[in-house]
Amino acid sequence: MSLFDINGKNKKVEELKEKSAEPGFWNDLESSTKTLQQLKNLENSVEEFQSIENRINETIELVALSIEANDESILPELKQNIKQISKEVERLEIQNLLSGKHDADNAIITIHPGAGGTESQDWAEMLYRMYSMWSEKNGYKLEELDLLEGDVAGIKSVTFSVTGANAYGYLKSESGVHRLVRISPFDSAGRRHTSFAAVEVIPEVSDDVSVEINPEDLKIDTYRSSGAGGQHVNKTESAIRITHIPTNIVVTCQTQRSQIQNRDKAMKMLVSKLMELKERENKERLEDLKGVQRDIAWGSQIRSYVFCPYTMVKDHRTNYEVGNVEAVMNGEINDFIDAYLKNQK
Repeated sequence: MSLFDINGKNKKVEELKEKSAEPGFWNDLESSTKTLQQLKNLENSVEEFQSIENRINETIELVALSIEANDESILPELKQNIKQISKEVERLEIQNLLSGKHDADNAIITIHPGAGGTESQDWAEMLYRMYSMWSEKNGYKLEELDLLEGDVAGIKSVTFSVTGANAYGYLKSESGVHRLVRISPFDSAGRRHTSFAAVEVIPEVSDDVSVEINPEDLKIDTYRSSGAGGQHVNKTESAIRITHIPTNIVVTCQTQRSQIQNRDKAMKMLVSKLMELKERENKERLEDLKGVQRDIAWGSQIRSYVFCPYTMVKDHRTNYEVGNVEAVMNGEINDFIDAYLKNQK
C-alpha cells in the first residue's frame, strides 16, 4: 500500500509536532491553528490506514483458521469484513487523489440561475440547499456570504464558503452548469420545464498568499443589506460590493454585522479570484476561469437532474448516474464527487 505514502505522512507528522513545540508557535494564532489542523488531518489519515491494515491482517488470520479447520460457517463474516474493508480502502484512495495545490483549502461557491425567471431561481435555491445538506452530513461548516432573493421564489444569486479539510478538493467537481427537468410548480398548466443554474467553485486563499492589488483599480460601493440579520441590516449601509476594474470581477458580502467585516470578507473573495486568474492566465481565457462562464443553457451542462418523466441524476463528464433524485437533492453527492476525482486521474 505504498500508494498511501504512510512513511511520508508519519515523517510529516513528526515535523509538525516539532514545529508546534517551538517557542513562539502561538504568536501567530491563525498560522498555528492551520498547522494543528494539518497535523490532525495527517494523524487521522495514518490512524485510518493502520486500522484498515489491522482489519486486513485479522481477516487473513480468519481465512487461515477457516481453511485449517475446514469450517465454512465463518464465510458470511469473512464476506462482510472484506466488503467493509474494500469500502474503507476506496475512501482512502479518494482522499489520496486530493493532491492538488489548493485541494486542502476551504471553498468559496457562487450559484447563479440561468434564464427562466422564477423557475431557474428556484432551481438555484434547490442547489444551495443540496450543498448545505452535503456540508452538514460530511462535517463541513457552511457560511453564507451574500444572497439575493428572487422576486417570487428562489434566489437570484448566492455566495457561501465551505470550511473544512479538503473542502475545495471535493467541491471543485461541482463547478459547471447544472440542468433540471421537472413539472414546474409555477406553471398552472402543469407543463414540464428545463432549467439551468451555474455553480462556481474557487479555493479560499490563506492570508499568507500575496496578490498585488492597486487600490486605484478598485470600485467599492456600500448599500443596505437585504438578507438575514434583524433590524440592524436595514439601518446601516453595511453591505459591500467591490469591483476590480481591470478584470471586471465583482464580489459582494452582506451577511456580517459591520461594514468592516463585510469588506474583509469581500477582499478575501477578490484575492481568491485574482489568485486563480493569475495561476491560469497562461492557460485559459478569463471567461474560462470559473468553469461556468459558458452559456447557462442546453449543451453546456455537467450534470442533469431529471424528475419527470423518470427519475435520474447523471453526470455527463463521468457518465455516473443514479435513480434516487431525492437522495441527491438531500446532499448525497459523494458518489458523483468520487467518480469525478477518479476520472480526473
